[in-house]
Amino acid sequence: MAATIEPGDPGDSVPAHLRLAGILRARITSGELQLDRPLPSEESLQRSYGLDPGSVRRAIQVLSDEGLVYTVEGGGAYVSSRAEETGGG
Repeated sequence: MAATIEPGDPGDSVPAHLRLAGILRARITSGELQLDRPLPSEESLQRSYGLDPGSVRRAIQVLSDEGLVYTVEGGGAYVSSRAEETGGG
């Protein structure tokens, strides 16, 4: 089970959704999350990292904006082919 993402220390200015995006980005670029395979569900990410639904959605949106994932309405988020260019997949 993944570690809960706790609110940052008072001096930590990195929001939880950006920390989650960084974790998922690392899993994508390492190949742990593979090309055209789904990311864990939003619900699973919420439970695993102790985050609210909005933070999980924002993290996925960050990765989508970077071209690392694509979303399918009603079908979740998937690792995109762009991840191959960054070393993942």
